[in-house]
Order: sequence, then C-alpha cells, then structure tokens
Amino acid sequence: MANRLAHETSPYLLQHAENPVDWYPWGEEALARAGREDKPIFLSIGYAACHWCHVMAHESFENEAVAALLNRTFVSIKVDREERPDLDDIYMAATMALSGGGGWPMSVFLAPDRRPFFAGTYFPPADGHGRPGFSSLLKRIADLWQNQRDDLLARANALASEVRAGYEIAAAVPVSSAEISAAVRALAAAFDPEWGGFGLAPKFPPAASISLLLRYHAKTGDAQALAMATGTLNGMKNGGIYDHLAGGFARYSTDERWLLPHFEKMLYDNAGLARVYLEAYQATHDPEYRRVGRETLDYVVREMQGGEGGYCSATDADSEGEEGKFFVWTLDEIQALLAPASARAFALFYDVTLKGNWEGRNVLHRPRTIGATAAELGSTSDDLQTLLEDARERLYRARLARVPPLLDDKVITAWNGLMIGAMAEGFRVLRDPRYLQSAERAARFVLSVLRRPDGGLFRTTRAGRAHLPGCLDDYAYLADALITLFEAGGSAEFLAEALRLAERTMRDFGDSDGAFFSTARDHEALFARPREGYDGALPSANAVLARALARLARHYGRDDLTQRARAAIAAYGALIERAPRVFATSLDVLDFLESAPIELAVVGRRGAPDQEALESAIAGRYLPNRIVAHFDPDRPEAVDLPLLRGKTLVRGQAALYICRNYACAAPVTDPSAATAALASL
Repeated sequence: MANRLAHETSPYLLQHAENPVDWYPWGEEALARAGREDKPIFLSIGYAACHWCHVMAHESFENEAVAALLNRTFVSIKVDREERPDLDDIYMAATMALSGGGGWPMSVFLAPDRRPFFAGTYFPPADGHGRPGFSSLLKRIADLWQNQRDDLLARANALASEVRAGYEIAAAVPVSSAEISAAVRALAAAFDPEWGGFGLAPKFPPAASISLLLRYHAKTGDAQALAMATGTLNGMKNGGIYDHLAGGFARYSTDERWLLPHFEKMLYDNAGLARVYLEAYQATHDPEYRRVGRETLDYVVREMQGGEGGYCSATDADSEGEEGKFFVWTLDEIQALLAPASARAFALFYDVTLKGNWEGRNVLHRPRTIGATAAELGSTSDDLQTLLEDARERLYRARLARVPPLLDDKVITAWNGLMIGAMAEGFRVLRDPRYLQSAERAARFVLSVLRRPDGGLFRTTRAGRAHLPGCLDDYAYLADALITLFEAGGSAEFLAEALRLAERTMRDFGDSDGAFFSTARDHEALFARPREGYDGALPSANAVLARALARLARHYGRDDLTQRARAAIAAYGALIERAPRVFATSLDVLDFLESAPIELAVVGRRGAPDQEALESAIAGRYLPNRIVAHFDPDRPEAVDLPLLRGKTLVRGQAALYICRNYACAAPVTDPSAATAALASL
C-alpha cells in the first residue's frame, strides 16, 4: 500500500511512496503526531538523482523489518532537499557539527520540537567496518529516548545553539579589491597544474572561481589567472565529466583527472558552466569554448525543457539499478554501430579500449587533440572532424534506445533563474535566436505558474501543482536572470519585474546588518533562521541578489540600490577577509561596484541587419562590468531608463551609444567602428 508520500509532487518523495515505512512529508500532521505521541522524529533528506539515497532506500526503507522498527518507535519524515533548502541547510549544519562531514542521504533524529540530537548520512543495513548498521542505530536511539532522554535533549539544546551561532555574522567590514587578489592567490595554492581544478578528488566544477579568474585576468593581465581558468575548462571539457554525445556536464568527477564522473546531471551546474564557457570564449576567442557552451545549451533545450517552458531539475546517475549504465560503452558496441574506419577513429579519439576505464566499459573522454589523432590515422583534421560528428550522432541515437535515467521533472524557481540567465547570455553571445526563445518561454512560465496570489514566488511546481514558499535563491536568481534577459534583447517588462522582485526581497528577506536571510519573515519558524554568504554548489544567493541590485541601480539610476548591494557584501566582510576563495560571486559583485561599469545603449529594430551587426560587435567582447539597454523604435515600451533617454536612430540606422555614468560618446553606426571602440575599453 502506498504511504502518505503518494500525494506529493516531488519525484524523490514519490520514489518512496510504496515503502513499508510510514513516511510523512514535512508538515503539521507529522510534527503534531510526534508531539502527541511523544516520539522522536526520524528525518531523511535526499534528492531524486542521489545514488546513495537509492542504495539506502533499497537496503533499509524497502525492508519490512527495518520499516517495522521505524513505524513502532519513530515518526518518519522524508524531505526533498531541493524543495526545502531551508530544512536541508539547518539540518546539514547540525550533521556537520556532530560528525564533521555531510552528504546525502542525510539521516537526522529530532525531538518532537524539531531540534536535532543525532545525525549522520548513509547507514548500511548491518553492522560492519566499525560503524553501526541502520537497524542497530534505530534500536540504540529508541533505548536512549526511553531511558536517557534528558541527555538527548541536553544535546539537542547545545546543538541547536551551535547551529544558530553559525548563522551569526560579525559587524560589517567594507571589502576592498585586495581581497580579489587574495582569492586568486588562494586558488593558485590549490590549483592542479596537470589536470586543472582546485584541490584533490572528488572534483566539482568550479564555475564561480573560473569566472572570477577570467575577470581578474581581464583587469590585470595576470597570465597565471588565465592559465588556471583555461586549464580547468580544458580538463573538464576533455574529461568524462562532459557528455561528449549529448552535451552537458555531470555533477562531479570522482578522480583528479575529470575522467570518471558521478553521472547525475543537475540543471544548476549546466547553467553555471554554459555561462562560464561563453565568458571564456569571449575572453580568449577559443572556438572550443564556444562549442562546449553551445552544446550544453542545446542539451538543455532538447532534453531538459518541458513542453510548457520550465526547465527540469536533474537526471539520475542510475538506470536499470546501475550507476552510469546509460552513458558508458564497450568497444564491441562501438564497432557494431560504426563502419570499421569510423569505429577505429572514434575509439582512438575518445580512448575506447577493450579493457575499458569503468568496470569493463568506457567513459568517453578526449585525451588527445584532433590534430594528433588525425596524424596518427593519416587523415586531415577536417576529415576527422566530419567523421567524428557523424559517429557521435549515430551513437547518440543508439543511446536513446537504452533505458534512460530518471528525469526529475519538477521545476524549481531558483534553478530556472540560473538557466534563464545562461540561455539569455547564450543568445547575447552566440546570436542564436533559439536561446532567447527558450529563455523567454521559461521566464513567462515561471512568472505565471510560480507566482503566488500575493505576488511572491512559489518554490516549485510539478504535475500542475505549484507550492512551497520561495526562498532567497528563488527571488535572487530569478531577478538577476530577468535583468540578463532584458540586456540580451528581451522585453523591458522583464527588467520591471526584476525590480519588483528585488524590492520585495529586500523587504521580506533583509536584515538590519545588511545580509539577507534564506527564508522570508513570514516563513515557517524553524529552530534557526539560515543565511550564508559563501558559494557552495550554487552561487551565494546573498551575492546574486547584491549583483541584481547593483545592476538595477545602474539601469534605473538609483543610488539606494547601490548602497544596499554594498551592504550585502560588507555584511560578510570579515569572513571574506578570512577565506576569500569561497566568496567568488561576492568578489565579482565587489568588482562591479568598485568599477565604473560600461553602459551600452543599442537603438535599432530588433532583428534588423544593422542592429544585429552592432549586437554581434558587442557579443565579441568580454566585458564583465557592463550593462546593456535596448530600444526598438517600432516597439515603444512604457519604460523610462536614464541610459535610453535621448537615444535615437542615427540617420535611420541602428546606433550604439557607449557611456560611463550616463555620459556618452558620439553614437556609432558602423560595426567595425563599434568593434574598435569596444576594444579600446
């Protein structure tokens, strides 16, 4: 029989809907029962694409004996961390405090008042290797609850206090650009010169750090910063973490070479990586970075965008109960699908061998260049490129016939914001209208389906049901994305909506010390109110909101928004001084605030050849500190922006106005003159 999770929309919760465990979703019904029956709560937090979540579910939650233990002694609650990042944040902080490590599945034991007293991650079903099995753990905690409850509650009090203290921040400290240099030095100390990336395995894609390095190189000419950025980008795009058939990146690499991935694909990773590869293309003009950025966006449009416009959240690492099975190949499979010459070339270039590199099969990767491979085959680079393109298409079609991994098709507002921004920037740089259309479809879906009746945002929607109050990242990422969409040539309504969201966010999430909380003032009261300024798997929502405020300040000429952005960064000033490397997004914002951003006004008819030529000139330049505003005289909109006042066509031609602090040079109509003027900046 199905349990209460059968009524949920989260694919992760639905995966557990037929467990014999008497699961509850987080909510008043479960919490009230725990209080009424005086039972501890077992809280299990994970997500749909989590491999070890599947393992623990199969070993323990599908086990009748384990379920009986849980059902007899505990109130069991299952939470999708992607739906409830607030719960994930505070209980992960408790897990880290207790065990020194964290991850998913997260297993937390709470008093009925929701304070945690014991926590860990994955527990095996039986005792072994010096750690208790899950059944033994349940029995031990049940015994302690009955016989040593005062000790557990004392621990809960101490742990709750420790978690709350972790969200306190020192007095605001103004941050200087010296911290950007300090962050670059810290990255250099951790850089892997052979394979790229920072630190030891496992390696996660460091999009925010790469973006900061590109910005620093553009400002200072520092060759090492550029080498660290390109070395990491090259390692990732050539490694197995990149999907060489479909495009897009897996969550992380289990080894230092970027070769063997954890195969799940997350929307937010691909948003950040698509964008940073496009930045690298602008900064270096290396066509490889353009290719990877384009292929990643194409993958998302093709496989991750739902019919109504919203972007899906993730694809699983597992299929048919086996991690990576969908993605790996044997040499025999390659030879059966391709002609002999194509199979030989493909196997050489992508390092497919009889032995394999993943449990007897092969994760595709690129250990050698096109030129070196062509020389070994006695071919030309152009001919080999054509042959490989055909081979990849054949293998991709063959892979589609396999049993695919689960698609987590819930739409999360925050993650859609990240991808809307990436798609809009993809159009601005690559000039492919498909990306603008994709971004606009997603933006209109989010603004209609995920808008609450009171004008706020829901967190998520699936199967026609939008629910759960939005968190700071939902508001911040979406506001920032809508600005990017306007700057790419989208309607001015997106900029106006970004301002409305930003003003509401300041009111609902702001604190007197300048920082922003992760939850709104009217959010469910938890034992701690989380907030953070550093980058994790996703960019700091505090920093992204500060970036949105700083950009809106330039578009609308509002110094109050600039000061609010400065305060959000300064609130974490003491922590930035201590560990600048993990505040890359905050330091990007600082650089924008400390510079005099270039202001570009483009006046022209959207899509007309003369306007498009000027847009292409802008697209070719790496200008991280800039804002762009567009005005189409054929589509007058009710928008009054300082940068657009007085700007007109010039003798009927599209014109580019290049300004600083709203003081503009003479308008440019010739694309080559525009390129020269932008290069001089």
